[in-house]
Amino acid sequence: MAQPIIQVSDLKKIYQMGSAKVHALDGVSFDVPPNEYMAIMGPSGSGKSTLMNLIGCLDTPTSGRYVLNNQDVSELEDAELAEVRNREIGFVFQTFNLLPRTDCLSNVELPLIYSGLRTSERRERAAHTLERVGLGDRLDHKPNELSGGQRQRVAIARALVNNPSILLADEPTGNLDTKTGEEIMLLFEELYRMGNTILLVTHEDEISAHARRIVRLRDGLIESDEKVAKPILQGKQIVDKSA
Repeated sequence: MAQPIIQVSDLKKIYQMGSAKVHALDGVSFDVPPNEYMAIMGPSGSGKSTLMNLIGCLDTPTSGRYVLNNQDVSELEDAELAEVRNREIGFVFQTFNLLPRTDCLSNVELPLIYSGLRTSERRERAAHTLERVGLGDRLDHKPNELSGGQRQRVAIARALVNNPSILLADEPTGNLDTKTGEEIMLLFEELYRMGNTILLVTHEDEISAHARRIVRLRDGLIESDEKVAKPILQGKQIVDKSA
């Protein structure tokens, strides 16, 4: 069996709110193997946003252990966490987080700035990644010249450009209409089929239904962790793995 990309053991996060302590996470444990497509769900206050911040190396746990790609990141300093984030994690947010006055190519190129690559190599890789998400003809367009779905594709290309260990998507269709949201989920299906490991944080059942595993949180604990047998999309055709 392949070594897990993510190993979370008894993860706890406690916030001090005045005189009270809030146990946002109260002992969460799970592994994520390579090429997993996992949805993290739960009601408001369940701990899913806290868990996403810890997995994304945006915060550190109060206690417990988090190993990402064989590196224990539980107690790293901020500068070390930033390095891990840039190398290992591709983020996709519902608000896109694109630089409005910068073209698509430069937006996607951003994570490569500190990689040591020459400018020509960075731009070549950014252009190739935009082609992967269907925007090879939009390299010089700025975000305000694109539709919402196209902006999210630019954000996904930016998340992919460093070849991260995991793609972490937080409500990636939250600002999109239903049809465009489905198109973005089809793109995630294709990325999963190509071997990417995807963690999807959502409160919508129709979005989590695209995943192959659903972890539900409640009151800082895992309420359920279920594998879901799913067909895989190839292009626009669904192919059942068991066939």
